[in-house]
Amino acid sequence: MASSSKPIPFIEENYGLAFHQSMQQLVDEIHKETLNLSHFINVFYRLMQSKVDPPIETIWIYSALSFRSRKKANQDLSDHILIVKELFQLISRCSGPCSASKSIALLAPVVFQVYNLVVELLGKDLGARRVKKAAKEAKSLIGEIIGYVSVCCGKDVSKESDSNLSVSFLDLASLWIDGNDGLKGFLPLTSDEIYKEISVGGSTVANLAGVVISEVFLLKLCLDLRIGNRGEALEKELRSWIVGSITGLQSFYFFETLVRMLLEPALPVTSLLKRKKLEKWRKSAKNDRKVIGSVICPNHCPNQAEAETWRQQTEVIGPVICPNHSQKLPKSLAEIA
Repeated sequence: MASSSKPIPFIEENYGLAFHQSMQQLVDEIHKETLNLSHFINVFYRLMQSKVDPPIETIWIYSALSFRSRKKANQDLSDHILIVKELFQLISRCSGPCSASKSIALLAPVVFQVYNLVVELLGKDLGARRVKKAAKEAKSLIGEIIGYVSVCCGKDVSKESDSNLSVSFLDLASLWIDGNDGLKGFLPLTSDEIYKEISVGGSTVANLAGVVISEVFLLKLCLDLRIGNRGEALEKELRSWIVGSITGLQSFYFFETLVRMLLEPALPVTSLLKRKKLEKWRKSAKNDRKVIGSVICPNHCPNQAEAETWRQQTEVIGPVICPNHSQKLPKSLAEIA
């Protein structure tokens, strides 16, 4: 997907000017609803390649325009999976030198495309051999994304400098959305409240990263509930995976996003779960949300006996996630206690 010609580096003092001018020209074309934006691919490729740690917008725009040039009008499941895999590889390759939060936040369009793939998959005959194969590939891809996120979360985040997007989130999201689809669909597994915060510019890159992790987390669970094993074995397997994920990821923004969604009256997974499984999900979420809160911050534990069992399972990770307890605990989580 990348251009084969060697990019000419921008002079440092001119980079900011070139970046903002290119962004403004692109935004103007987006507002004009220009369909062909391929002439911007080389521009943003140069902007991306001219910085060791390029602005998140350059990678996002370059990958979006490259993806649009590869996307087919009438693609089957296998084509869809292949293109989404290529997108994931492209973004993960381009974000190699970036911080953990930026690398994860950049995956938002990948998760959006995987969500569309899963919706398409669940609309097929799940008993068909071709669909079974596609489902296996989709689960494998989600596993690869979770593995990548886990590696990113293992980086030292103490020296990260968080920032806001320099361009409207809605303008960036519009590059991935077809004209007739609402922009809310770009973060399909996010609550309305969280989406509004992000869309009006009230969210940082680290917050967006937390949302992306939560969406991948929910995608994995929903797909397993729909096409996984049945009965108690599945529940035991998923509960074990949830505990392992919470222990391994140790992302405060992920926990905050997940618990905020659990506190909502409705979960944003209705498009992926059947009614019976959705009711089961809600019941499980109601029982577990207090426990999840105690993992994030043991000093705000509503049920000491339950939390103690959970803490033993998760190797007492609470102090790692929230060392200052009440000083860093968000209001939404404090309400659990």
